[in-house]
Amino acid sequence: MTDRQQDLAARAVEVPHPTLTVAGVVKTYRRGWRRGRGRAVLRGADLELRPGEVVGLVGENGAGKSTLLKVIVGAVGHDAGEVDLRGRLGYCPQEPILYARLTCDEHLELFGKAYRMSAVDVDRARESLYATFGFGEWADVRVDELSGGTRAKLNLALALLPDPDVLLLDEPYAGFDWDTYQGSGRSRASVATRAGACSSSATSSPTPSGSTACTT
Repeated sequence: MTDRQQDLAARAVEVPHPTLTVAGVVKTYRRGWRRGRGRAVLRGADLELRPGEVVGLVGENGAGKSTLLKVIVGAVGHDAGEVDLRGRLGYCPQEPILYARLTCDEHLELFGKAYRMSAVDVDRARESLYATFGFGEWADVRVDELSGGTRAKLNLALALLPDPDVLLLDEPYAGFDWDTYQGSGRSRASVATRAGACSSSATSSPTPSGSTACTT
């Protein structure tokens, strides 16, 4: 084996296996009472993520960014293609999915159980997330009494709670002040040592600094 062949073989060994693979995903939203008419949103979408990578999905409104993330997490079905996820997933939807009568603490406990985390791990993660995003004073306050910005912080904290292998963020920064945005960047950078993806819209949702939301 030549030196070049040995070098290529060594590089092949060093490349980690994808944590997330999306191949040829097709999604069409059907309209009309017969569902005969449709609008193709995804036409063979491909995405591959390896540990340590951060990928930004940038496009106009209606380009299919949010739809692709929803397909990955299983929130909506797809017409063709494959999604292969290896590891634990964290997902921050564009619109917070929260329970009005539950407090922040109760949300973290509930989602911790859904992630099959131990009580000790939930408590440790909760303290870190409250400190990072600065909303610990609202820990025992119900969601229907929170401001929009605090709800956005809780929404992102729930995605980060299980220390995910793959983190999907769909424009999560609405309502964030600059200090909170900086703190979220440090959390994203930590997760990115494994794998991460974020969705941002360059036309409708700039970050507090005006930069793209997937910058780490």
